[in-house]
Amino acid sequence: QVQLVESGGGLVQAGGSLRLACAASGRTFSDVAMGWFRQAPGKERDIVAGISRSGLNTYYADSMKGRFAISKDNAKNTVYLQMNSLKPEDPAVYFCAAARTLYNDLPTAPTAYDYWGQGTQVTVSS
Repeated sequence: QVQLVESGGGLVQAGGSLRLACAASGRTFSDVAMGWFRQAPGKERDIVAGISRSGLNTYYADSMKGRFAISKDNAKNTVYLQMNSLKPEDPAVYFCAAARTLYNDLPTAPTAYDYWGQGTQVTVSS
């Protein structure tokens, strides 16, 4: 089992930055790949970014490339999502998730993830 708790969401002006954090307990980060997803009202839950167990592979959705950065601290069992240049289309509930995978694999589909946090709201004012 993995328990995930997100933090760091809130209200920010367009062009601003936020850093989300996801603290995990249970299994360690060396056992799971981690992903950040987001879901806006009436829309599907889509991947934002992911990082493999090894930390060597990362993935970003096209609209996040160059603006968002995912990282993890294995000693703290925490994964981060640095979000810069936030846009009016970025507001959503952001979820972190963990997937039991091979060492360098990095799934992007929500169905591949086994554990989910409760989500944190990100709001962007224009």
